[in-house]
Amino acid sequence: MRFLIFTNTPAHVHLYKHVVEKLLARGHEVLVLARDYGCTVELLEWYDLPYEVYGYCATAKGSLFARLPAHYARAVRAVYRFDPDLMFGMGGYAAHTAALTRTPSVLVLDSESTSLDHSMSIPFARAVLTPDTFRKSLGDKHYVFPGFKECAYLHPDIYEHDQSIRESLSVGADEPYVIVRLNAFGSHHDVGEGGIGQSECLELIETLADRATVFVSDEGRDVSLDSVPAEPFSLHPARLHDALAEAELLIADTQTMVTEAALLGTPAIRSNSFVGDSDMGNFLELEDEGLIFNIASFDGVVEQAQLLLDAENTASMWNRRRNEYLDKKCNLTDLLVEVAESGGDVDGIESLRAFGEPEKIKPPQPAE
Repeated sequence: MRFLIFTNTPAHVHLYKHVVEKLLARGHEVLVLARDYGCTVELLEWYDLPYEVYGYCATAKGSLFARLPAHYARAVRAVYRFDPDLMFGMGGYAAHTAALTRTPSVLVLDSESTSLDHSMSIPFARAVLTPDTFRKSLGDKHYVFPGFKECAYLHPDIYEHDQSIRESLSVGADEPYVIVRLNAFGSHHDVGEGGIGQSECLELIETLADRATVFVSDEGRDVSLDSVPAEPFSLHPARLHDALAEAELLIADTQTMVTEAALLGTPAIRSNSFVGDSDMGNFLELEDEGLIFNIASFDGVVEQAQLLLDAENTASMWNRRRNEYLDKKCNLTDLLVEVAESGGDVDGIESLRAFGEPEKIKPPQPAE
């Protein structure tokens, strides 16, 4: 079969990288249609995936909308040339291009807040898959799986930790370090949203530096580190998960890396304008499981960071919680390969259930 996969952000590359590898190994043909945004192309090159770029988008707000017509035109031409049997994506690009080329599509979504994108894309998809923590019905095409999209690359069945990361970062075997991750807020779902400001970031670094080495991963490259005791994360972005796995703490105003930290057993503090009573179900569940903290106020972020860095046995506690939690989650890569080979006809796939359908409880097995 022939499969086309849209990767519009670096997170999408991680979601589908092992899916592409497995489909190719099983004799299928795959084309990744990529948007040149952030380090998306760098990651595709690193993982040696077959890709074609359909357009560029800067991290500044407004960059995307000016380029939409040209993006769609190039994407449609690429789909016609490749002639796939099924397409995967996370929103309008995949759904609309699939509709225009009469190709069935499957969307993998995880954000309840992007209602406009849902209304514009879901009617054109064959199936929509979300984590089972998703708190909004997307109609009769909506199916849920046990886990998060990050389970496609950080599930214990998939992820292999590179033990050389500390040497690459020039930190000692027992030297604590913290990663501060800053979002560019340039995607369509980030319009009107915000996170940790520049002055707050500098104050946070000064506080953290008394307790740990600080690395800053700044997607928008807006914060100058010249006057503060911190270093930019300068390794290839493909190595960020290994760095995150060894970190003492993540503080972020982005979404994906917080979930990634939780699945790696690293304490994480998330602070942005999404935090609140109407927050997304995945972050509420991860907080309930004791894996992350959702904190809106900057003073609360600083206080919680100090508590975590000063506490004893934090790493072992988080690893135990992470292992117990992931025992109940699926290997999403294997599930997506199964979805692909079904042609998007997902009704018979055991790991999926329709939204609102009660979870199937397996009967106890007889003792051997």
